[in-house]
Amino acid sequence: MTSSSRGSAAWLPADRWQDPERIERWRPLLERIEARMELRPEGPGASALQELVGGIKMLTGLSPSLTLKAGSPLLILGSPESAARSSGEWNTLPLAEEAYVLRIKMADEDGNQACPKAEYAILRGGSERGLLYGVFALLRLMGTQPHGPRESDIAEAPRNPLRMIDQWDNMDGSVERGYSGGSIFYRDNRILPESDRIIGYARLLASVGINAISVNNVNVHREETKLITSSLLPDVKRLSDIFGRYGIRMFLSANYAAPLELGGLDTADPLNEDVKQWWRRKAEEIYAAVPELGGFVVKADSENRPGPFTYGRDHADGANLLADALAPYGGTVMWRCFVYDCHQDWRDRSTDRARAAYDHFRDLDGRFRDNVILQIKNGPMDFQVREPVSPLFGAMPQTNQVMEFQIAQEYTGQQRDVCFLVPQWKKSLDFDTFLNGAGSTVKQIAAGKVHPFTRSGVAAVSNIGDDDNWTGHHLAQANLFGFGRLAWNPDLESDVIAAEWSALTFGVDTPAAKFVEELLLESWPVYESYTAPLGVGWMVQPHYHYAVDVDGYEYSKWGTYHFADRTGIGVDRTMATGTGYVGQYAAENRDIYESPAECPDELLLFFHHVPYTHVLKSGKTVIQHIYDSRFEGAEKVERWIARWRELESEADHERFLHILRRLEGQAENAKQWRDVVNTYFYRKSGIPDERERMLYA
Repeated sequence: MTSSSRGSAAWLPADRWQDPERIERWRPLLERIEARMELRPEGPGASALQELVGGIKMLTGLSPSLTLKAGSPLLILGSPESAARSSGEWNTLPLAEEAYVLRIKMADEDGNQACPKAEYAILRGGSERGLLYGVFALLRLMGTQPHGPRESDIAEAPRNPLRMIDQWDNMDGSVERGYSGGSIFYRDNRILPESDRIIGYARLLASVGINAISVNNVNVHREETKLITSSLLPDVKRLSDIFGRYGIRMFLSANYAAPLELGGLDTADPLNEDVKQWWRRKAEEIYAAVPELGGFVVKADSENRPGPFTYGRDHADGANLLADALAPYGGTVMWRCFVYDCHQDWRDRSTDRARAAYDHFRDLDGRFRDNVILQIKNGPMDFQVREPVSPLFGAMPQTNQVMEFQIAQEYTGQQRDVCFLVPQWKKSLDFDTFLNGAGSTVKQIAAGKVHPFTRSGVAAVSNIGDDDNWTGHHLAQANLFGFGRLAWNPDLESDVIAAEWSALTFGVDTPAAKFVEELLLESWPVYESYTAPLGVGWMVQPHYHYAVDVDGYEYSKWGTYHFADRTGIGVDRTMATGTGYVGQYAAENRDIYESPAECPDELLLFFHHVPYTHVLKSGKTVIQHIYDSRFEGAEKVERWIARWRELESEADHERFLHILRRLEGQAENAKQWRDVVNTYFYRKSGIPDERERMLYA
């Protein structure tokens, strides 16, 4: 196995086990397989068999015999005779469509309980998709158990109904906010449905339980608008079929102004009868060509995108126009809530971008069709390294909602700096909104357990491109893996997910895997420690969003301010003296955020403008925290480099060098952030570092 193919395989089986005893322990399960299903060549069941047989051969070198019989989606590994003699619960237990059950039964060997051999394994899915998820779960089990199979009874179903990936790919082959090369879907304004990379991507997504994907940028340009025209729909269909083999339903990002750009109309007014008829005819044409299409993702009236505001209408009018057109075909409209004034006057301290989504959408609750889902960013600003949870999420109990995350590290290191985002997402998912009493956590709302949503879940912006390792930085693969695992089960802990990915990609119980796991879990706090402090965000180079520029957005139109002056820093969003944003939360959270004494330190400057001498709960002043954390973050990256160098013989040469070079680049970035941020605030405040380290006056 070359290092190049190891990168492209990501966490899927790619390396032959080198331990003969490990292979022997699994052998009783892996030499023969009995499949019971109606096998459709292009269905998820066929993909499940292919993944299982291929994974076994890759890991062990064994080529199992395969017997196919009619029946429900079920696989028996090892001894069908032994399985037949066991309890039949596995064959009668009701299962949801995407659920699976896995039973591994161990048998005594000469009465030796200390060293049992596997007798059989039974894997049953609630459907072909459920079976496929079960196969990937079994392969994950094989990859993370170093000593062979253990007796198991596992029953799993996804917690979130919708588990979606949004691509920001353009048809010219570029990717907006792409840090991993070009698009795998498009080149020179054509679709690439014949690409093996697309098949590989579908496998990766299915392996972590993703069941939906939107394949073009939410900023729909002229060429992407044509994806819903007759000339491109045959290729759209072929692309949809690839994902369909892996149980993934495909969506398209739609241009709200398509009737003007494609249809010859002079309006896109959602209440205009000609516009309604245009979309009805277009939906009929689309679904005749691609009947399994999931629907549309729409960004409207946001960052200069067209929308219903042009015609004096609101977002419910706009979303319902498309929803009514798609409803006869079972289609869904994913309507993004990232709407704000992107031409703000920085002189106006009363305008607050953080308020915008709530102010635009909250009063529309109950007016959206049942096949509309509002897609709400996890924070009120824009995927910053630290934000509070959006107060809009859960605040519209009569409107379907999904929570949107960003796997692409736009503001968190752009896949040059390692930043494992699972702990950040966990913090959002575990947040209690109190909007329907205690226990109204984001993860419960997304799962449809708090309000009577007909459609809900989580979505995320993808981080992949055509780089061989998919994500630019080898370690950034962990974010794609981690999002899928959290979308399936938001109760999984960050350390469990980090351990799974590290074992699957660097080997189970290897020194490299153990260090990578440790590094991943430290990386978000470390990245935060040398970038923007205590929740203010945005101290990045405008438009580019990677390197430090403390005032880059301070006097801009985007509403992204930190308001640092000679005495203090932070944005007053309180009800008493500020923008009133705090009042968008339920009382239990509002009262905490309103008070500087109660507000969590990590969000203090998001909610309050405080003096540099304000004492944090840690006992440090704000200014000393800024100094200390910048130095500590940069020093930690240097220690990572030293540790990784010690592991040169524990990883393949290509990945060792790649990660080393990325860490070295991260160290330089951390030093620059350290020196620029510390110097900036030293010059602003005039307060020296208590520890007398180098500041540049």
